[in-house]
Amino acid sequence: MVEAAKEQEYGRLSVSYQKKPCYDIVLEHSFEKLPEELIKLFPEEDGKSLLRKRNLCVITDRNVDALFGDEIKGLLQGICNEVSFYVFPAGEENKTLDTVSDIYRFLIEKKITRKDMLVALGGGVTGDITGFAAATYLRGIDFVQIPTTLLSQVDSSIGGKTGVDLDRYKNMVGAFHMPRLVYTNVSVLKELDERQFASGFAEVMKHGLIKDRKYYEWLLENMYEIDDRDPDILQEMVYRSCVIKKKVVEKDPTEQGERALLNFGHTIGHGIEKAGGFSLLHGECVALGCIAAANISYKHQLIGEDEYLEIRDMFVPFHLPIALREISFTAQEVVENTKSDKKNASGTLRFILLQKLGKAVIDETVTERELLEAVEDLIIHEET
Repeated sequence: MVEAAKEQEYGRLSVSYQKKPCYDIVLEHSFEKLPEELIKLFPEEDGKSLLRKRNLCVITDRNVDALFGDEIKGLLQGICNEVSFYVFPAGEENKTLDTVSDIYRFLIEKKITRKDMLVALGGGVTGDITGFAAATYLRGIDFVQIPTTLLSQVDSSIGGKTGVDLDRYKNMVGAFHMPRLVYTNVSVLKELDERQFASGFAEVMKHGLIKDRKYYEWLLENMYEIDDRDPDILQEMVYRSCVIKKKVVEKDPTEQGERALLNFGHTIGHGIEKAGGFSLLHGECVALGCIAAANISYKHQLIGEDEYLEIRDMFVPFHLPIALREISFTAQEVVENTKSDKKNASGTLRFILLQKLGKAVIDETVTERELLEAVEDLIIHEET
């Protein structure tokens, strides 16, 4: 009874858009219930779901296709008219308009119409590309998210942000386009490699830092269980992070205000990501960006030195970097990259600081000098 109650408690969230129910986030421990959830999205005609007359196109990368492609295809073939797969090379470097153009051509060849649906199977890159293709193909068609990384399960699959990189500028071209469903199989996290898991955890830690001190403390209290990937702890963690992301995006779906708080750690993080030629994973850069932002928060006398040092050091047991060494770029290059970041508003840098643990604020007073010093503090200069 206790286990059943817990599964129900952490099993489903409903996300609203403009105060109307928009889509559900479903948390399961397998892909088994995916057909059932997809069928619910289509009305019935003569007692049968209209999904049987629709085509589904799954978009995924080669790595994810090798892991889950056959299973997903087997589950979908029996519930729709036709299921097709578009598989692209894995990696951030393929999150481009060229990839989207190839997807458009594939959809045209497969005669995908507005009544059909795309399925994003994979991590954040796949979700962003698929969402953008869905937002723009035939001026918009439905899509669903099946996130397979921790980062995508707790962050990028929720909220309808889609986009691609342009000339190494992250997510410079995009659209807001809400999914019809987010189906999260938490069990896939057990097989995720350590670096990818840690990358996603940076976003988890960010959620606690900006919105929920008790959640942040819960993460620290359960660090060993998280590291061991205990199934119940992982489900609760993913659920609680989704709750935080859901509440923020419901209040501000198109990032006109509060949603910007989710960018804590991202301005400097994106600067590092670009300067390093995307050699570091997104979450690794976010962790470094969070540390830099906490440093600036301390220097603005918003948090104490002990709190700043704790935030910095608490990334270590979760296998995330807290410093930069043996790098081929300078702190100035990182700062220059922040100037072209899409988070800048009319030439003014909107920077996210911590007012206290569990509460973030938007600040427009952070100077270029402060950014430079914060990045310099991250760099370890090896003795020669």
